[in-house]
Amino acid sequence: MKMQKLALALLLATPLVSLAAPPVMVSSGMLTGSNGMTLYVFDKDAAGSGKSVCNDACAKNWPPLMAAASDTASGDYTVITRDDGMKQWALKGKPLYYWVKDQKPGDTTGDGINSVWHTAKP
Repeated sequence: MKMQKLALALLLATPLVSLAAPPVMVSSGMLTGSNGMTLYVFDKDAAGSGKSVCNDACAKNWPPLMAAASDTASGDYTVITRDDGMKQWALKGKPLYYWVKDQKPGDTTGDGINSVWHTAKP
């Protein structure tokens, strides 16, 4: 009983650390969100800059793959801070986005738009 109380006290005293992995999967050689929808990268984003240049109207068409404030980097995945202060997942320094016109998992209608949007590959 004493050991159980000690273990419970230690558990409650331990700060919670986010162990959340990026919510991505690989499907047909491309990255998808945990919802199965295709993820994209934007050529105008500079890899490793820690910034997204897709904001405001752009972000309405290309919703960012958002991260929780407590999420932390894991392997090739990092978390950047957007201009609005929100957090976004990035792969190898490139922010990840959805395309608003993809309707169902597996759609890739955003690939190649304006020659600057591409499906994200692992």
